[in-house]
Amino acid sequence: MSLKKTALVLLASASTLSGVVAQDQEAVLTAVPQQLTAWVENYNPMNATTVLPTVQDFLYEPLVIFNALKGGEASYRLASEYSYSDDQLELTFVMRPGVTWSDGTPLTAQDVAFTFNMVKEHPALDLRAVWPGLESVEAIDDSQVRFKYKEVNAGLIYQIVQTYVVPKHVWEGVEDPVTFTNPNPVGSGPLTEIRRFTPQEYIQCRNPKYWDAAELEVDCMRMPQVSNNDQVLTMASNGELDWFGSFIPDIERTYLAGDPDHRGYWFPAGSPVYFSLNMASEDPGLNEAFNDVDFRRAFSMAMDRQAMVDIAGYGYPTANEYASGLGQAYDVWNNAEAEAEFGQFAQFDIDAAKALLAEAGYADTDGDGFVESPSGAAIAFDIIVPNGWTDWVNTVQLAVEGLSEIGINASMATPESPAWTDALMSGNYKAAINSVTTGVSPHFFLDLSLHSRHIGQNRFASARYENAALDAALDNFNATTDEAAQRAAMSEILALIAADMPLINVFNNPLWYEYNTSRFTGFFNADNPEARPVVYAGVPERLLHLLALSPVE
Repeated sequence: MSLKKTALVLLASASTLSGVVAQDQEAVLTAVPQQLTAWVENYNPMNATTVLPTVQDFLYEPLVIFNALKGGEASYRLASEYSYSDDQLELTFVMRPGVTWSDGTPLTAQDVAFTFNMVKEHPALDLRAVWPGLESVEAIDDSQVRFKYKEVNAGLIYQIVQTYVVPKHVWEGVEDPVTFTNPNPVGSGPLTEIRRFTPQEYIQCRNPKYWDAAELEVDCMRMPQVSNNDQVLTMASNGELDWFGSFIPDIERTYLAGDPDHRGYWFPAGSPVYFSLNMASEDPGLNEAFNDVDFRRAFSMAMDRQAMVDIAGYGYPTANEYASGLGQAYDVWNNAEAEAEFGQFAQFDIDAAKALLAEAGYADTDGDGFVESPSGAAIAFDIIVPNGWTDWVNTVQLAVEGLSEIGINASMATPESPAWTDALMSGNYKAAINSVTTGVSPHFFLDLSLHSRHIGQNRFASARYENAALDAALDNFNATTDEAAQRAAMSEILALIAADMPLINVFNNPLWYEYNTSRFTGFFNADNPEARPVVYAGVPERLLHLLALSPVE
């Protein structure tokens, strides 16, 4: 059934909470940092698939948080300062004095050096791909750790601080840190005690040794298992959630109207959402098509981006009609010449898409209604989307409709989100909808999703795209701190991406963020825009948000 011809009716499914722990005067905040059908007990902060979503930032604290809403302003956490050498090839962090692990052991520069050298020894742990840019990491003494760069890289620090430090005295005895689930975690963050764990709920409570305890007023976070957006809406409508981030249709009516004095939301500009085609596919027809820029351009022109925004997204996202995928939030960096030349391929145009495919040699040679590749190979693929992510599910359905109109045989598959993540990282998929986290400049998300060094290290580089010229241009951006030189490098980056369209960008999601002030106050919002406010992983500023919350007296 076409989404464009029928109204979308999203039914909230019933949600049953089990095992709610009596609070006994503790300030227990209920949050939904991830949606999936069951929690898996994994506290390894360097696991990208099954790790629990409150391990990073809340169980393990970063060295520094760079606040994207404040131009990258540094909020020092485990480190108290950092500095570069005159030649910009050495980065030194000074550790915050007096910090201990949750078991009381001092946290020192030795732990930092150990963590990064363990990551070097086990590249699967290098989720941020820091080691391709590093020569060495060594502790100068207990209070200072030095990172030696292979070459000047102004952006590497942002990846370094999102590699989470683990305690040497615990992890040095771990035989295989890649598969290690860290069952008895010793952490550095505000919430290190796992009070309760079941596949349906877990509760994470205060670190008795937390260095910033004076700022922490939340005693525990409770994470109920919720599998989809509809269940989130049911719980939120019942007043059961304090802090969450979910697509909610017609949010003013379905959520806020139930308790306008306490319920709120804020949707700052957020992640680019795109379709990735697995360019390393072993299927002959798909490999041929996905590596053909004309096929990717036709795919892009079959995307009704505005319908995706209006129908699937209820108008919350922003259509991304940049051939480079830059998006409106970063328009000050735009390469206008590249957009003038290639922007037509980011516009919805079914007839032009059909014509481009025909001109490139794609034709229906067997009469089944779908085109074959120029060599005559079949083209058929699933687009994977996490189960329960209703806005994205509807987006993919719209994409499948558009592709069918131009003769491309695509369908939808809905794995659970951990399986989706694993498929994107391993390359065991054909096509997918995906998104990438943003930073202070567009370089952050363009590098994460398109630099070849990230292939297999995270889910963002899911297209498995390799372009030496683009890699070099991305590297050149960080090879200088001169603003004019960086702008020139960005112009080249955007020109290369616009010309080759390795990803099919469709819209930019807002940062999904909702809250309820019945039990806690201090939530960030448009009137209190202290930092990115979301509770889900990948945004370290959520730690600052947790520390800003206070229980209602």
